[in-house]
Amino acid sequence: MKRPWTIFTLLLFVMPPLLPLTANGDEPDTATASESEWETLFDGESTAAWRNYKQDDLGSGWQVVDGALVKTAKRAGDIITREKFNAFELELEFKISPGGNSGVMYHVVETDGPPWHTGPEIQIQDNVAGHDPQKCGWLYQFYSSDKDATKPAGQWNKLRVVISPEGCQHVVNGVEYFTYKIGSDDWNQKLAESKFGKLPGFGAAGSGHICLQDHGDEVAYRNIRVRRLDKSFPTETSSK
Repeated sequence: MKRPWTIFTLLLFVMPPLLPLTANGDEPDTATASESEWETLFDGESTAAWRNYKQDDLGSGWQVVDGALVKTAKRAGDIITREKFNAFELELEFKISPGGNSGVMYHVVETDGPPWHTGPEIQIQDNVAGHDPQKCGWLYQFYSSDKDATKPAGQWNKLRVVISPEGCQHVVNGVEYFTYKIGSDDWNQKLAESKFGKLPGFGAAGSGHICLQDHGDEVAYRNIRVRRLDKSFPTETSSK
């Protein structure tokens, strides 16, 4: 006897497998990403992708130590990627010293001021002994989280960030902290209320360098890679 075809049986053949959704209900960009889409910014050996801010080369204050890019000297200076990035996904690991502070900025352009005059900063710090009220993984003076997935100072943490005109996401050690949209009403209100509100062009470049901040404390980064997304921010600021 032939088994009758039911609607359920047919659906099993025609329906595609479901993918996990992000917090806003969209399919995650990483769902179809392949390893070939990633660009290595630091592989544990070469620093060719980096240079000091407004300099042609990487200074001696940042050194490769045991496969990590480490700020080893005072006044080492902020460093930036040689290339610029528009919409992207960034992954890296960081290790902060006890009481230490650093930051990862994006869409940095080279102006008369320092990198933080143009690029929003993802805070990196020791949440236990650090003195800044802005906690690790937050977007400095913009977005905060009541979650704290960071490991103690001296241990490695993983940061994943998606920066896209459709929405941005911060993830620390696999825990999503928040999402936001650059240029939204909420963003603009927070910008106006922050210390960055009077800086012309802050966060408005749409494309720029990724920056690792020298805040005076020892910090190490490793396994840094980036994946360009097929989306574009409107570019309002020209840069070097």
